[in-house]
Amino acid sequence: MEHDFTSTTRMKAGLFLIPIGILNQTHEPTTFFGVERNNVEKNMLPTTRWQGGLSLSGEILPAWTYEGAFTSGLKIDFAEGDYKIRDGRQKVAKADFSKPVYTLNTKYTGIAGLELGATIQYQAVLGQGSYKDITAAWGIDDGINKVKEGLDEQSGWYIEPSWMVMGDLGVFARCSEWDNLTGSNGESDINEWSAGVNHWLVENVVFKADYQWQDAPPGEKELEVFSLVVGFNY
Repeated sequence: MEHDFTSTTRMKAGLFLIPIGILNQTHEPTTFFGVERNNVEKNMLPTTRWQGGLSLSGEILPAWTYEGAFTSGLKIDFAEGDYKIRDGRQKVAKADFSKPVYTLNTKYTGIAGLELGATIQYQAVLGQGSYKDITAAWGIDDGINKVKEGLDEQSGWYIEPSWMVMGDLGVFARCSEWDNLTGSNGESDINEWSAGVNHWLVENVVFKADYQWQDAPPGEKELEVFSLVVGFNY
């Protein structure tokens, strides 16, 4: 449920997408290049992530917006061997709300073709109380190393140049790296490269083709695949 207090201030209550990253709030297949979402936003943020709670949003200045949210948080089941941020997503109907999450996002879109944004997120305990010595502000307290060495730092980045060759045809290339065990100081990062093409049949229907290959640490599975997909939203 969303209610407009004024033309620049609104409030949401209920189930909604967390305002974090580029893809989480706009993740339909017609809105991004490539068959798969990039692994940095899939594994490190993660996308898609929704929660139940309250949100206040609005405009600071024209084209400069903000959103603050108080919601249920992540719950990583360390006893089951889970440790990645993505592992902690909860289904809202059965979500543990013992340790909520606070999110603050700001975004600027005043220049055509450019979007600048930043997000800060805080949650006191990633295990919702199961491991009381583990805290998070997206940099994670070193108590989490009791679960698996190196988890206190997790990081990733990607760069994705793209070009609209014609009005309905675009090409892209992506280079990305993510590491859920950055703090281990060992060889634990995964590198991925991909390139492909998007063809929008109409605004809400897209055909995609891309090729992806990875360089992973010893013992980790490396992806090398050619993909074709038709995506749509309605």
